[in-house]
Amino acid sequence: MTKVFLIPGLGADTRLYKNIVLPSGFERLPVDWVTPGVLDILTTYGQKLVKHYNIQSGDIVIGDSLGGMIAVEIAKQVKLQKVILISSIKTADEAPWYFKLFQKVPVYKPIPASIMTKVGFMVKPIFGDMAAGDLAIFQSMLANSSPVFLKWAMHAVLYFNNTESIPNLFHIIGDKDQVFPWKKIKDPTAIIKGGTHIMVFDRATEINKLLADILQQP
Repeated sequence: MTKVFLIPGLGADTRLYKNIVLPSGFERLPVDWVTPGVLDILTTYGQKLVKHYNIQSGDIVIGDSLGGMIAVEIAKQVKLQKVILISSIKTADEAPWYFKLFQKVPVYKPIPASIMTKVGFMVKPIFGDMAAGDLAIFQSMLANSSPVFLKWAMHAVLYFNNTESIPNLFHIIGDKDQVFPWKKIKDPTAIIKGGTHIMVFDRATEINKLLADILQQP
């Protein structure tokens, strides 16, 4: 059975994939965050996940948002069978304009880490409309996130600098994604009409079909 590792996004946990169903023959392995070191960047953090979860050659990694960026870094270290990005970016030149702004004006740095888990009211404006039950889960995921991890990840994401072309990479993006605009994405595998940044959650039926096609490709 092929192992499929599922890496969530910033401010989320493995509940993000609650609606994702993999076809038979694929073992679902949700990835929880491990504590980053102060000097970790996405590359070294990817190394930690590889070691912690024993990710090996021939495995598959699916990553959403931040998880997709980490999946790219893992794919540079391990010869994955496939790497699948959802609502994410694969290279630095796909990053949105505000990355450079926040590099120059790091407004997030003075914010106490403990406060970052208490901004659940921002979920809907940033990620898009969602059902009340889904919104509650997202707010819960954020509230239960590690403040230390959130603070580290916000900085690490802004300095994602991959320029390499990753083999066997598949990229799914939504055309209503306000975090990673689809027009910046080069050669996406699929563009989901009306898909927002949290489409892995609320457009799972479409994504499941895409995943089944991708996973079952030779």
